[in-house]
Amino acid sequence: MKFQTGEKLDNFMFDTPFEPGLELKETAERVSGRTALLFLRYYGCTLCQLDIHRLAAGYGEIRDAGGQVLVVLQSRPQTIAGQVKPDDLPFDIICDPEGKLYETYEINPAPSMEAMVDAPTMEKIKAAQAEGFQHGEYEGNELQLPAVVVVDRDLTVTYAHYGTTAGDVPDVKELARLLTE
Repeated sequence: MKFQTGEKLDNFMFDTPFEPGLELKETAERVSGRTALLFLRYYGCTLCQLDIHRLAAGYGEIRDAGGQVLVVLQSRPQTIAGQVKPDDLPFDIICDPEGKLYETYEINPAPSMEAMVDAPTMEKIKAAQAEGFQHGEYEGNELQLPAVVVVDRDLTVTYAHYGTTAGDVPDVKELARLLTE
């Protein structure tokens, strides 16, 4: 079932690298505003590392918008916990190593590696390399495309976007705007 604006997401349980058994609804209620779920590929992906780094660096804009972001990755909790300390990131990472959430919400992979890349994605790859990010462990589906969904505290979808390339995710400013609209 694809994300649909105006419809409620089902509540689900999830694990972070440091805390198992969290509930989406309780997590969404931690803030006065909205929650964005940013579906990326996996922690070893250099594009994902860049997006995570940029999100962490600009997270003040997310807080100022009264919201929060949860990053969903096809990584095992122990993979991330081996590389990140509990307080390194100002947001939680939802670990979905089997890709169940991606399957549930029809966040499909690209048909090929060539279809995953466009000019803006190539620029992001160059930026990731320039910032020193190196590819880590492969996890999940290598052809996985990204998605973002924004929900109110009651899990009603206010925005949904399915990426068409690996780099097709909103930046911090756009996420902050989506959390307030």
